[in-house]
Amino acid sequence: MERESMEFDVVIVGAGPSGLASAIRLRQLAEEKKQDISVCVIEKGSEVGAHILSGAVMEPRALNELLPDWKQRGAPLHTLVEEDRFLLLGKSAAWRLPTPPQMKNDGNYIVSLGNFCRWLGEQAELAGVEIYPGFSASEVLYDDTGKVKGVATGDMGIGKDGEKTSNYQRGIELYAKQTIFAEGCRGSLTKTLFERFSLDGDVSSQTYGIGIKELWEIDSEKHCPGRVVHTIGWPMDTMTYGGSFLYHLEDNQVAVGFVIGLDYQNPHLSPFEEFQRFKTHPEIRPTFENGRRIAYGARALNEGGYQSVPKLTFPGGVLIGCAAGFLNVPKIKGSHTAIKSGMLAAEAVFEAVVGDVEANQAMSYEDALKKSWVWDELYRVRNIRPSFKWGIWGGLIYSAIDTFVFRGRAPWTLKHHEDHKMLKNASKAPKIAYPKPDGLISFDRLSSVFISNTNHEENQPSHLTLKDKSVPIDVNLAQFDAPEQRYCPAGVYEIVADDNGSNPRLQINAQNCVHCKTCDIKDPSQNINWVVPEGGGGPNYPNM
Repeated sequence: MERESMEFDVVIVGAGPSGLASAIRLRQLAEEKKQDISVCVIEKGSEVGAHILSGAVMEPRALNELLPDWKQRGAPLHTLVEEDRFLLLGKSAAWRLPTPPQMKNDGNYIVSLGNFCRWLGEQAELAGVEIYPGFSASEVLYDDTGKVKGVATGDMGIGKDGEKTSNYQRGIELYAKQTIFAEGCRGSLTKTLFERFSLDGDVSSQTYGIGIKELWEIDSEKHCPGRVVHTIGWPMDTMTYGGSFLYHLEDNQVAVGFVIGLDYQNPHLSPFEEFQRFKTHPEIRPTFENGRRIAYGARALNEGGYQSVPKLTFPGGVLIGCAAGFLNVPKIKGSHTAIKSGMLAAEAVFEAVVGDVEANQAMSYEDALKKSWVWDELYRVRNIRPSFKWGIWGGLIYSAIDTFVFRGRAPWTLKHHEDHKMLKNASKAPKIAYPKPDGLISFDRLSSVFISNTNHEENQPSHLTLKDKSVPIDVNLAQFDAPEQRYCPAGVYEIVADDNGSNPRLQINAQNCVHCKTCDIKDPSQNINWVVPEGGGGPNYPNM
């Protein structure tokens, strides 16, 4: 069966902040220059915002540039930051530290990034953008010269056995003069572009973290709208990068989360369990007592910054937002840089489309980005994240020197390492005894996944694929005690055996997947390949 096709001037893959900002900017330029162009955004989530998860505190700088009248348009930026706190946690004590300058939030807003994207999607549609949620881009399309000519969505209605069911529907080919990839961190199509065009061949290895988040409704007397709290220290050991956030939003809600660098070395470590343990700290627990957990989710995030930004253009397309890795790690923000990158890409792509120039002339996007405040901002903090390879104390001391002595302009640039190569052999790492969840403050994985509203059509091929089916037992279990059982925050991976404990095998519960991409990053053999499931599958995050 032939695939149907649709043609647009520009196709954008991903309805996150960068993708939607790019779409809006394209339509703004079309109106300003009276050069009508068709813009299509496809999104794998069931709706715009369904898969969006972030802290989040938003710096409105880029939004001011994109939509200066955002307040009049009703943007959901309701809670202005009123207070910053930065704490060092011991096992049973806490010490307040001076807030690092990069982490100060004067003029910023505590937001639900998912709700912000829902609103931004509305603004895009008002501007004339076509948005199609529930469509997973599963393939990059190329012309005879090797230039990207669009993407194809995945087939629907294929059973677990690989055979077509009665609900079978062929995917659709979406052709474009320019394709903008805004898939977010570790996008499945973006990975293939990196390989095909060697986009990261001349930069430092990308490094990642996993962020796990819950949304709570707490007692009104404990609620402090506008309060931002960040912590470092316990429960992390001094050589593992990690920290927490507590953001007091409106309506007695608090967003709480924990981020752990995926370069951690102990294969027995469980990011999910560390997060649950964190909430039991005597400085943290009282906030949530008598409260109600509303939502749960997890997402990987780029931490490489300036030295890991890949080549951003290739014949027929560009990378924007977290697909390219524009997160400012010390600032703990990436939405503003994502929006700005989308705007700059739109301006270059617009000229490529209406000027009928060759796709690789969209190189002006890279030039514009390097002249923008985004590049300067990332450059000045480039050495802070990699300095934590010396542990928490070495990282804090170096960061202070880099900030106050060199002011971000040290005559060197530290490099990153590949996260999947960092695990020690399980026999050489201490085991970690995690407490059982109490069901009040701490919880198990399955009850957590339940409130992420995750759903996948069960009769479909697993979107968590293995390059070699022998590796999980022969390598991962034998050498690392099957770390996928612990680094996955959704209980997707299980080692199961016969009643007598023999013949172990890896069981993949793909229906639990919250699309965080951690397995694709941290698997020590890089044997797990995350590909898109049927469109509309995955979590459906409310207010996250």
